[in-house]
Amino acid sequence: MSTLHSALPVRRGLLYVALAATAWGTAGAVAALLFRHSGLGPLALTFWRSLGGAAVLLALRPFTAPRRRNGAGRTARATQAARNGRVAQNGRLGRILLNGLGLTLFQAAYFLAVRHTGLAVATVVTLGAAPVLVALGGRLLMGERLGRAGALAVTGALLGLGVLVLGGAGDTGVQLPGLAWALASAAGYAAITLATRHHARTGVADDPADTTLWSFAICAVCLLPFGLAEGLLPAAGADLPGTALLLGYLATVPTALAYALYFAGAAAIRAATASVIALIEPLSATAIAGAFLGEPLTPATLTGTAVLLLSVTALARAELRSTGQRTGPRAA
Repeated sequence: MSTLHSALPVRRGLLYVALAATAWGTAGAVAALLFRHSGLGPLALTFWRSLGGAAVLLALRPFTAPRRRNGAGRTARATQAARNGRVAQNGRLGRILLNGLGLTLFQAAYFLAVRHTGLAVATVVTLGAAPVLVALGGRLLMGERLGRAGALAVTGALLGLGVLVLGGAGDTGVQLPGLAWALASAAGYAAITLATRHHARTGVADDPADTTLWSFAICAVCLLPFGLAEGLLPAAGADLPGTALLLGYLATVPTALAYALYFAGAAAIRAATASVIALIEPLSATAIAGAFLGEPLTPATLTGTAVLLLSVTALARAELRSTGQRTGPRAA
């Protein structure tokens, strides 16, 4: 593997991506409650999620901005910035735009898939196709090689997702429009993951909080006209305090916090590893659905969940073994 330019230890990168995926799993339950009680549609909900996430990150910007050093360190930093400022700024704008457009496609297409084919199928198809697209893109664009252990882990993850899809197909059905939207969502996810990884490898990784803030701002701008057409305000008679509370949670934990953790963690580990670890999202969503929403945990669900967990664990261990020489001196 090539040396990474992320300052984050690999162990912490794995943890950050796992925490982000767990938080994402709660977003589906919150969205289900909002669809049920607020009357908001998928595009309007995605708009409010993006706008709220950007607002939270903007409010926290004074605390998350990189600290500047005084004296000689600050002078050297300013001199280097002045020397490469124009080129770096142009590249940074392009990276932020790519992340924002990828995030827009990922989120909007996912909620559209949920509307057309149901939550379970949309989630597992989106996150099942993402590792395949990421592995293919990482191989073709960055020369990444999974190795035998990584390939087996990805195969196991896909088998687990296949069990989940086939096990639920009899109840929810797999509709082609929803499947197409889920694949489009997976493409947006893969683009974000590969871009984050590529920028970290080439030494131009940006501040994760700054990247997330601008990505959500771009997403909100792109979705505003579609949200207006769908209806941005809750339906008459909706529980406004409850809706505001759920939207606030959606904007903070599974949005602002989770994406900042993901962007930071994905820069420290392989792209395919990040995408497979993020499969924790359907696992946490399944657990929440069974425990709090009354959805039954079928044998297919339990089997697929077990295979996914084993695959995620195997791939994480392979990542740590392959980067053991780097993680020792850098571990915090």
